[in-house]
Formats: sequence, C-alpha cells, structure tokens
Amino acid sequence: MLFEGQSIYVQSIEDGIYDVVFDRKGDAVNKLDQVTLAELREAVAAVCNVDNIRGVIFSSAKDCFIVGADITEFMGFFSADDEELIAGLTDIHTLLNQIEDMSCPTVTAINGLCLGGGFELALSTDYRVMSDQAKVGLPEVKLGIYPGWGGTVRLPRLIGVDNANEWICGGAEKRPDAALIDGGVDAVVAVDQVKAAALDLLKGCISGKFDYQARRDEKKSPIKLNQVEQMMAFESAKGVIGGKAGPHYPAPMAALKTIQKGANLPRDKALAVEAKGFIKVAKTDVCAALVGLFLKDQYVKKVSKDFETQAEPVNKSAVLGAGIMGGGVAYQSASKGTPILMKDINEGALQLGLDEATKLLNKRVSRGRMDSMKMASVLNSITPTLNYGDFSTVDIVVEAVVENPKVKKAVLAEVEGHLPEGAVLTSNTSTISITELATALKNPENFCGMHFFNPVHLMPLVEVIRGEKTSEQAVARTVAYAKAMGKTPIVVNDCPGFLVNRILFPYFGGFSALLADGADFQKVDKVMERFGWPMGPAYLLDVVGIDTAHHADAVMSVGFPDRMQHEGENSIDRMYKLERFGQKNSKGFYRYELDRKGKPKKLVDEDVPQLLQGIAEKSVDFSDEEIIERMMIPLCIETVRCLEDGIVASPAEADMGLIYGIGFPPFRGGAFHYMDQIGLDNFCEMAKKYEALGPLYQPTEKMKQMAAAGDKYFPQAKG
Repeated sequence: MLFEGQSIYVQSIEDGIYDVVFDRKGDAVNKLDQVTLAELREAVAAVCNVDNIRGVIFSSAKDCFIVGADITEFMGFFSADDEELIAGLTDIHTLLNQIEDMSCPTVTAINGLCLGGGFELALSTDYRVMSDQAKVGLPEVKLGIYPGWGGTVRLPRLIGVDNANEWICGGAEKRPDAALIDGGVDAVVAVDQVKAAALDLLKGCISGKFDYQARRDEKKSPIKLNQVEQMMAFESAKGVIGGKAGPHYPAPMAALKTIQKGANLPRDKALAVEAKGFIKVAKTDVCAALVGLFLKDQYVKKVSKDFETQAEPVNKSAVLGAGIMGGGVAYQSASKGTPILMKDINEGALQLGLDEATKLLNKRVSRGRMDSMKMASVLNSITPTLNYGDFSTVDIVVEAVVENPKVKKAVLAEVEGHLPEGAVLTSNTSTISITELATALKNPENFCGMHFFNPVHLMPLVEVIRGEKTSEQAVARTVAYAKAMGKTPIVVNDCPGFLVNRILFPYFGGFSALLADGADFQKVDKVMERFGWPMGPAYLLDVVGIDTAHHADAVMSVGFPDRMQHEGENSIDRMYKLERFGQKNSKGFYRYELDRKGKPKKLVDEDVPQLLQGIAEKSVDFSDEEIIERMMIPLCIETVRCLEDGIVASPAEADMGLIYGIGFPPFRGGAFHYMDQIGLDNFCEMAKKYEALGPLYQPTEKMKQMAAAGDKYFPQAKG
C-alpha cells in the first residue's frame, strides 16, 4: 500500500500503475471534506514521488464515486474573509492542477454518483470512464454558488461553451448517454467493467494510442472560439439562462459571466477569475438560504429515516375514493412500486381515477421517461374495486373521500372492519381533526392523517398527522409509505389546519385585510410574485379553489377565534357567494381559459372590481413594502406559534413544510430563516407598526424575549 488514510488509500495495480481509491470510513458515500482533501494532497504527493510512474486511476470502493464537497462545512468556509477564501480556493486549484499536470496519464473510473467537487476532480484527469448506472454533473447553482474548483474553466474547454453553459448554469445531473454525447465522459460501460475499462484506456495512453497530452493542452489553453463565435455563444445564452434563473437567483448568470471572462485566458489565470467571482456568490443571502435548505432537507430525511427503521413494511396499499385525488395517489404508489387497491362506490369514479393515472403515465411515456411495457406494469398494479374483498391483504389505507367529517367517519369505521390486524388507516384530510375522526374507530392507535397536496404527482410534501391516540408504529409505517411513494413526509401534531394550512390562512387573512382596507388585489399579487412567491394570494386562492378556501377559513375561524375570525363579509366570502370558485369553474379573482396544452390560462376579469365593491370603503395605494409586511408578518408569527405549540418539532421541518407545501420562496429559506435574516429584533419592531390590526400581527412573548436577547432560530447559520 503506497498510502492509507481514513478516506483514501493508494494501491499498486501493476508495475508503475497506481489506483487512488476513495473509501470514506464509517460513511455510505465519499465526500470531499477538509480531512479527505488533506489526504488527497498526501496521496497525490506519494504517487508523484514514485520513480518511473506510468499511470494513475482515481476510483471508489463505494457504490458512488464522490457525491461532492461536504456541504456541512460550507457556511463556515464562506464566512471567512475574502483573502482567506481566495487562499482556500487557490489551495484546491493547486491540488487539482497537480493531478492535471502529472508526468503520466490519468483516468477517473466513475462507478456511481460523481457530482460537484467530485466531478471537478474527475475533470482534472485526462479521461473519464462512466458506469451505465452513474450520474455526473455540477449542480452548485442549486446552492446559490457555482463550481469553484475549476469546473467553469475545464468543462467549457472539454465539451464546448454551449454545452458547458447548459451543464453549469442549469445544474442538472447528467445520465451516461447525455454525458457521453456531450463529451463530459469518454466511455460508458457496465458498472462491473468500469475499473477494467479505465485500466484499458490508461494503457492505451501509455502505449501512445491516445494522445493525453493533447487533451491536457486543450484544457489548459484559452477556448478555441473567435470573438464573433464567443459573442454569439454567450450573448444568446444570457437571455435563456437569465429567463430561467429569474431575478432572485444570481448564481447561474454569475457562472455564465465567469466562463465568458475566462474564455480567452490560459488555465491558471482563468482559475483566478473563477475564484474571485465565486467569493461574490458565496457571500450572498441567497447562497446562505439555499445551503441552509439543503441542510434542512438532509435533517428532514434523517428524521424520516429514524421513523423508517421502526416501521413494518408496506407491501400493498389501498385508497378509498377514486376520482382525481384517488387516481393521483394510486398512480404515485404504483409507479414507485407499491401495488394499490382503488375503491369507490361507483364505476364512474373508478374510471375517472384510472383515467387520471393513465394520463400521468402517458405523459411519462411521451417524454421518454418510461416505456409502454413499464406503463402497462404500473397500470396492472392498480386494482379498481367496488368492494372490500381484498382489503384483508393490505398494510395501509389512504381514505380520500369528500372533506366532510360525518362521511369520513362512516367510511373509516366501515373499512376498519375489513383490515388485517395491525394495518394502518390514514385520512387524507386538509382540515378535519384526526383526533376527532379517530372517535369513530375501534383501534384509534392504528389511525393517523396522511395529507397529500394537490396535484399529488407534483407536490413533494406529505403531512403525517399524529392524533392523540395514534401509536408511533402507525406514524412510522405511514412515514415509510410516504417515502416509498417518493414524497417528503413531515410528522406534525393534530390541530385545525395541521401545519401548512394553519400557517397559510393567516397569510390569506393578511390578504383579506389588505383588500378590506382598499388594496388592489392585482397589485398585491404582483408585489408578492416579485417578492418570490410562484403566484400571488388571489391567484393562489383561485388555484386552491375559493370553495375549498372558504370551508377551510371557517374551520380555522372556529379553531383560532382570537386571531383568525373576522367580522363581516371579506373578499373570500364574496367570491364564494358569487360562486366564483377559481380555476375549477373558470372564474374567481381572475377568469380562466384553456391554452393549447389544455392548461388554465389566467386572464384579467374586468368585472371583478365591481363585484368586490363594498368590501372596502375606499381605494388605497399601498406601498410595496407595506404589502409585503402585511402579508408576511402573520405567516411568520403563525409559523412560530406552530413551533411553540409543539405542532411541528423543529424550525427546519417547518421551513421545509412551507417550501414544499405552499411554494415559500426557496431563496428566502423558509419563515424561520427569513426572520433570522431580518433579525428577530427588527421583525418584532416591524410588527409593532401593525399591532392595531389585531393578534395576527402580534409576536409571541417568547419571540420578544428572543429578540431582546439577540437569539436566532438557526444560531449556527450565517448572518
């Protein structure tokens, strides 16, 4: 063994040929943390000191190659001063340059995931062999940064400017066929042949069959495009990339400008440009928010995994109530490998559910994500039924009938008698108390909430709601099933609206109060969309359904009368009374027409201002700042109340629930991160301006105490 550490060892393959193997002890994956980078320096130095070295392979002993840098170290690194950051990046550039400049050819054997810094390491070698099961890519823009270890320099020289712009600024993971076509890798083989193929390619370099020095010279030289070609490549990309990234995500455009600035420079000067630009994006609030989201997502996954380890397996499931929602649940379960029964009381509803599943599967086939054989297999694992005949074989049931407590109780009590011992019964309800529904059951310990968000196939969140008598085994099995369906489950305790809707309705309350005080709903929508929401509150109400919102608003008013009850008719009441239910009947705050793809297109309805007459005494032109404050303060305070009341276990889970459940702007990091960024003292001071509007705008006592003490919800996070 030439070298052996905690994450890397170097072994001889044959005379003069060495294998640098990544094998991080005590971890399922390889990451490039500071310890691993220090070992890599030692390993490379050891290889470079070998007399008559002929070739080097970089490989992995794990199922992946390297998943990237260790993101848990990011914010500590990014908070350093500029000189220290430059020194750190330059140190890594020097290490990768040392690999690129070795006196012998080098090949990376990519057997699994190879992302971020891992792929930048692979780019520093002469060639790359990839498994047909692997993925490669530079996804850094998703964290608010761009590749800072040479990726913006080496990749454009290797695969061309247009391809590199798309790879880097889009941040997508590339499958083997796409990576090979673009030139990001040089060969694709079966996973068990990766090391042998890498060795074969290396020997081809040693024998002179492949000119690895020419490949190196290309990566170290300026990009081979004249000024006109460069202008066309970069200027055309700016419109596309800028349009996709939008105004709130600076990293993709910063990456593009960095590639452009370095295009006419040799490697080392281009790397210096990359480092200088990297520092600017690494120190943005957007980067802090997105890195924070990644870490919160990892935390939520860990919580789910802890539940999964306690769970009995789900081999077969059932959904009660077909139609669009039932069909969506059936599709999601079957497409992810869990067979499902779909029961309803009439054939028409069953057909509607099957049609919904078929439509979603056809979309996947048309996009090349599934073949017709797989589609047939998925459809065959959805069994429509009008009776409970096969329910004795299911492990979990999702009740998805009409949102009416009497109907739900009757259906739940009925199905309970047909289930095997220990089977879990869940209700897909958005507002009805799980504890209350459980009163209809003989075994309430086997019952919990499983709240899907519509449309089921697109929305990642599932709220798993624990009632007063719900057992931990029932929660664990439901979490495991949600995970098996490809969803992100967050466990919450029972209360009106649970977590997401309880937080959403104070936001809608802020909107209704603004309109009652004379605001123009279209301006409010535009301001909140510029703030970062995917749609403004009026548009969101139309999408949710005014009838649904009106019902939920009534539930919330009863549950939290001190702050969610309102006097007189508000805008939601008016729309409901006028039977303007939003997209579902093509008229709400806006009117809707189907576009060429059959999707509802939002259009201004000139009649609406007249229809809302009397809601406000006069028209008032609120500033953008005031609109934002009046919308966001109630949402943030209610999020805190959910934490303080024990509805949600942690700020991380609450923030992820808002991101995944209602589209809270990711670049703002979630409600708790948003308050941390403003400063809780500043937030409470801001809320004080509106305290006359009532309890929705009044911070809790604990918030005030934290503000006075200068505390944060994420004390370890940046600024």
